Amino acid sequence: MKENIIRGLSGVMYVSILVVSIFSSEFAFTTLFLLFGVICLRELQRLLHLKSYLGYILLFALFYFFSYARWSPYATLVLLLITLFVNMFLVKDLMLVNKIPLFEKKKYIIIIFYLIASLIFLTLIPSYTGDFTPELVIGIFTLIWINDTFAYLVGKNFGRKKLFERISPKKTIEGFLGGLIFSAVAAYLVYFFTGLLELHTWVGMAIILSIFGTLGDLIQSKFKRQAGVKDSGRLMPGHGGLFDRLDSIIFASPFVYAYLQLLNYVS
Repeated sequence: MKENIIRGLSGVMYVSILVVSIFSSEFAFTTLFLLFGVICLRELQRLLHLKSYLGYILLFALFYFFSYARWSPYATLVLLLITLFVNMFLVKDLMLVNKIPLFEKKKYIIIIFYLIASLIFLTLIPSYTGDFTPELVIGIFTLIWINDTFAYLVGKNFGRKKLFERISPKKTIEGFLGGLIFSAVAAYLVYFFTGLLELHTWVGMAIILSIFGTLGDLIQSKFKRQAGVKDSGRLMPGHGGLFDRLDSIIFASPFVYAYLQLLNYVS
C-alpha cells in the first residue's frame, strides 16, 4: 500500500513538472529536457559502464546549437537522418544479436544519437512548423502514456503470447496490440480536444509512438540486462530511473519528428 502511494506521488510530481514547463514557454520546456538529459545521460553511462565528462559536454553543445539556437535546417536534417539510421541499427541489434556489442566508440555513438539527438528532436516537435505549440507535445505524451498504460493492463489480464521473452518476459503480443488500439482510439480524443492537425495525422503518430516506443523500451531493457541491473536508476521511487520513464518517448521522438516534417513537406 505504502509503495503504491509513493509510486503514485512520484508519478504525479513528474507529470506536473512536465505539464507546467510545457505550458510555461518553449525555453522552459527545452531547459527541462536538457536537465532531464543530464540525468538520463548519467543513467545511460551507468548501463554502458562508461565514466566520462565528454558526454555532458556534447549534450550541452548539441542542445545549444540545435534546440536553442536552431543552427541550420540542413544540419538538423543531417542529424535526423543519422539518428534514424543509428536507432534502426539498434533495432537490428535487438532482434538479431544476443548481446549488443558495446566497444568504446559505439558507446559514444549511442550516447550522441540514441539519447542526445533523440532528446533534441523531442524538444523540436512542438515547433516543427516554426511556432511553439504546447498542445502538440501534450497530445504526444498523452498518446504514449495511454499506450503504456493499456499495454500493461491488457497484457496483465489477457496476455498469453510473449512479445520478446528473452529481453522482457512480462511483455506480451496481446499487451502490445492493446496499447496500440487504445492509443489509436485516444488519438481521436486528442484531435477533438486540441483541434490541431488532422485526425489521420494523430492516428499515424499513435501507431508510430506505439511501435517505436515499445522498441525503445525493449532496447533499454536489453542494455539493463547486459549491465545486470533491474532499473536505470533510483530517482523516481516506485518507477526506477528517469530514463525508465522516458525511454519510449525518447526513442520514438525522431521518428515522430520525421513523420511530421514529411507530412508538412508533402502538404
